[in-house]
Order: sequence, then structure tokens, then C-alpha cells
Amino acid sequence: MGRNKEAAQRALDRREHEDKATRLAVEVPRLATLKLEVEDGKGATFGFVAHVRHVVVASAPSLFEFPCGDRMCKDGGHDLTREILAALRSGDERFEGEHVCDGSVGTEGAHACDRMLRYVGTATYREAPAASPGAPLGRSEGWGRAGA
Repeated sequence: MGRNKEAAQRALDRREHEDKATRLAVEVPRLATLKLEVEDGKGATFGFVAHVRHVVVASAPSLFEFPCGDRMCKDGGHDLTREILAALRSGDERFEGEHVCDGSVGTEGAHACDRMLRYVGTATYREAPAASPGAPLGRSEGWGRAGA
């Protein structure tokens, strides 16, 4: 399979994976906006590729996967889903991190890919719905002593 066909297949696989994922708005209902600033580099040379991704929260999948920036990398990439969802579920307004590619480079993948992705996320959240006045707190029917 040629390089272009492989890239097209990876794009198709990624789209199918995204289509099957739970929507971000379901995973983090209070999330209003999300911006991710991503910088891709290698070793001491950083800043090869930098971009800002404004996530459309209402329709975005709850996946944060980025391809490796090294064209020679095989089976690599950066899956930041767990880290980013944890920050969003905690209500963090700003979070950052980095991830080393998990792919390989060289003849028949002889060497680990050491390409790194750094990210900074900025999020805003909607107010949590207020409890209705007069509603009991922490009690539901059936709790308490029998016959009470």
C-alpha cells in the first residue's frame, strides 16, 4: 500500500473512531468552551508546528488524539484523551502537559520516536444548576429508619 493510501486509510479509521465516541458535551456537561494550543517538536528544537484548536463543544467527540509530526514515524501519535478529560471533569480552567510519541522510526521501526507534543488547554464552564428552594438535601424516599 502506498504512502497516500495509508494516510487515507488512517484518516478514515480516525473518523470512524471519532464518530463512535461519546460527545464531549455529554462527558462534561458544564463545559462551555475549550481551546487547545498545541506545539510539536523534537529534542531541543521545539516549535516546528504550533496551532490553536477551538473545540466545538456541542458536537466534538470526547477524544483528543493527535498524529505524530514526524512523517517517518510508524504507528505513532499522541492520545491525550485521559489527561484532558480528567482536567475538564475537575473543572480546570487552564491545564497543560506534554506527551512523547509512542511510535517508532528507522528501518523497520528500529528506534522509538522521540517527538514530543506540548499542549495548553483553556476552558470555560457554565454555572451548575442551583438546587430548587425548599428541596431536601441528601435525602430521598426510602432512607431513614423504618416506620419514621
